[in-house]
Amino acid sequence: MIDTDPQGSLSSWWNERQADTPLFATVDIAKLSDHLKELKNAGIKLAIIDTPPAVTDTIAKVLAEADLVLIPTRPSPHDLRAVGSTVELVQAAGKRMVFVINGAAPRARITAEAAIALSQHGTVAPVTIYQRTDFAASMIDGRTVQEIDASSRSAEEVEKIWNYVSTQLRKS
Repeated sequence: MIDTDPQGSLSSWWNERQADTPLFATVDIAKLSDHLKELKNAGIKLAIIDTPPAVTDTIAKVLAEADLVLIPTRPSPHDLRAVGSTVELVQAAGKRMVFVINGAAPRARITAEAAIALSQHGTVAPVTIYQRTDFAASMIDGRTVQEIDASSRSAEEVEKIWNYVSTQLRKS
């Protein structure tokens, strides 16, 4: 995992984590391509890179290396409006993208409306990640929702989204 977001949420989560995996790599974004080659040579088969939400040079550098771009989007008018500039960058880079609706309220009509709106611009993952307290709780001590309660609905959603993303990566 690589965190390029100045907010550093992924780094903070990982620093609280007791488990040895997933591995975390610190990279110089200006040398991202070289760092990714070093990781590959060290036996790393998948790098997940967290980027800032705003359009930046960082995103452009990550896009140049990406096999698949996941665009997490909350089902809200503000978030839907903001995603347009990211979509333009991804399309300009000629990369495959998938929208992942996250932070959704259960049974909210706006979630379906967001999926319809996003589908006009690209693929929407068939799994929605709903807003639940176990996601926030997992951030406290660096665990995942699966480690907190493997039988929870959140753990099931994460497993389904991972299976979907894995399938998409195999197509790359």
